Amino acid sequence: MSEKAHFDKALLWAKSKGLQKIKANIEDYETPSQFTRSGEDEPIIPDITGLQMGAKNYVEVATKSDDVERKVSKWKLLGTMASMKGGSLYLLAPKGHKAFTDNVVKVHSLNAKVVYLK
Repeated sequence: MSEKAHFDKALLWAKSKGLQKIKANIEDYETPSQFTRSGEDEPIIPDITGLQMGAKNYVEVATKSDDVERKVSKWKLLGTMASMKGGSLYLLAPKGHKAFTDNVVKVHSLNAKVVYLK
């Protein structure tokens, strides 16, 4: 399944969860605010952000990657930002990626909720 299809399902999930003022790192949506860490060239841009009862939530499409450290770094930052803003970090794991996502969350003690994306 393509990345775009995963994104479309993630957007539907975010809307069904009741998120408002949704921003997404995909065409036809306003891009979420990006974060830049000192010493890194590439900014960190959340896949999807949205508000729910005033709390800012971050939603990431969680797929397997060879660069696990980069994902962990991004997810730690987004989990921290969500906590600071009273929200949550949701990692939406498509079919075939849930075990990878569960393992990364467990091993690195990430502050995230893993959701199976059907």
